[in-house]
Amino acid sequence: MVGGLALALALAACGRTEPAPAASTTADHVLLITIDTLRADRVGAYGYARAATPALDSIARNGARFDRAFAAAPITQTSHATLLTGRYPQGHGARHNGMRISATVPTLAGTFKAAGFATGAFVAAFPLDKRFGLARGFDTYSDTMPTGPDGRPLNERPGRLVVDEAIAWIRNLNPPNPSNPSNPGTRMFLWIHLFEPHAPYVSGYDAEIAEADRQIARLLAALGDRRAKTLIVATADHGEAFGEHGEIGHSMFVYDTTLRVPLVIEGPGIEAGRVIADRDVGLVDVAPTLAARAGLADFDADGRDLFDAGTGRAHYAETFAPLLDFGWSPLRSLRSGRWKYIEAPRAELYDVRNDAGEGRNQLEREPKEVASLARQLTLIRGPQPEDRASADPDGRLAALGYVGRSAPSRETTRADPKDKIHVAAAIAQITSGEVRGAALERALRAVLDEDPANPQMNLRLGYVLAESNRCAAARRHFDAAIRATMPTADAHLGLAGCQAAAREFDAAIRTLESGARLEPGNPVVTANIGMMHADAGRPAQAIAPLRAALAASPDLHQARFALALALARLDRRQEAATEASELLRRLPPDAPQRPEVQRLVAALSSR
Repeated sequence: MVGGLALALALAACGRTEPAPAASTTADHVLLITIDTLRADRVGAYGYARAATPALDSIARNGARFDRAFAAAPITQTSHATLLTGRYPQGHGARHNGMRISATVPTLAGTFKAAGFATGAFVAAFPLDKRFGLARGFDTYSDTMPTGPDGRPLNERPGRLVVDEAIAWIRNLNPPNPSNPSNPGTRMFLWIHLFEPHAPYVSGYDAEIAEADRQIARLLAALGDRRAKTLIVATADHGEAFGEHGEIGHSMFVYDTTLRVPLVIEGPGIEAGRVIADRDVGLVDVAPTLAARAGLADFDADGRDLFDAGTGRAHYAETFAPLLDFGWSPLRSLRSGRWKYIEAPRAELYDVRNDAGEGRNQLEREPKEVASLARQLTLIRGPQPEDRASADPDGRLAALGYVGRSAPSRETTRADPKDKIHVAAAIAQITSGEVRGAALERALRAVLDEDPANPQMNLRLGYVLAESNRCAAARRHFDAAIRATMPTADAHLGLAGCQAAAREFDAAIRTLESGARLEPGNPVVTANIGMMHADAGRPAQAIAPLRAALAASPDLHQARFALALALARLDRRQEAATEASELLRRLPPDAPQRPEVQRLVAALSSR
């Protein structure tokens, strides 16, 4: 266990103890399915009458359903890090999207790999990109997103593509021998992540849940003879708010709207149709459960086997999005029995057994409970995360609705997110992708009227203006974002684009070099430096940064085209032809750039 953290959370309460799984109940294979942003109350097994979730419902019917399961954070990267390490956020270090998990923390995949399992992961969105540390221990970690018309990777991909890859991976494993039960084939640990139903919604929240369920059904069918000996766990990283407590989306608050998740498990030794409704469990418990049920040695974790009820205990959760995105106060919570305490500038206490919607703050009525839970929370809260630069080099987290990190306020008293929720709600509407065109510009200006220094809104308005050929107005918004010490180079890229449009290439290069100091090795920044040199008539100086950018990110198609042109201008025709041909190979068949690249290839081959 992780020192005092696990000890502090082991708070006494009543409960019954079940025996650990016997050898005959050991699973040969383990399948972990995570559905991003799925509320428990939108699944048929949890009582939702309009649900179209037969695959998830079948897992619950064939096994166990946990009615009171909670995430440790309403944030994709943070919650998945807890799922795959069994540690609370302060134990694994990935306190927000874009933060890496600690390199010293054992991972579930590493434990399975060491035990001889084939390990595969197939994820559907950029927040789980391998650069953030979740790939450690997986033989295969598929996180490559499709490319858009401009050649840059998209931020998400459909679940059907994820499941297509996973099924192919399963079929390449040595199969079990049905006539010899002692030969399970290659033992596997497989993790599948589906981004439906995360916003922006293509067809509505419930419809996207139904699509995710269809893909789960395909995956379960592909298990074939393995299914009977496979431990299957389906859950979500967090829920979603649709106006509850004034929140739209997730990450701002730690109410159960975004912390409660579905959790259904089937597999060897698990009683069919069982419902666990009398105790709280956490996603922190999933990793040790998977390890135990697969017959592995004790997994070093804050959580414990979900089927070993033992004594009741508290469950911790946090969000640092208010601090790291807006400079407001972070929020932490601790639930123990019927009580849930939220640490904030204006603290809250809820009787969650009798007030599931958390609508009646009992802080003044229950001073003893407040004092006890606050004291326990102080013991386990851990250090505040460092103000580290975001690992979002090309704005892809922001494009999915996650606002980028701004420098936390250094004031000792920060705003309570409850007092700023109207601002956060407006921003959530913007970042959801639901607001477009002229309405988007109006919404951005409305937020900036109230919060003029907001770096993300200045950044977004800058891009809206620049993309509509209003660079003169856009510059001051990019400048404002840069002055706010945003730790990403996004504002520098926008400002440099406007400087280049005015043919101020040297100024643009200086701006990009400043951005590169914030994000060393960002291939988009490096590529733009090369393209600025090329546009300034210095092709020889463009070669090195363009090659460096492509070495880091081979599908930066605009950079490869610029490299081919720079080589051609230096009369290095064979190298130019090689790069142009490689670009043609990488471009999608319907990419609008293909005719121009084909003309370049033809010109380079004409003599």
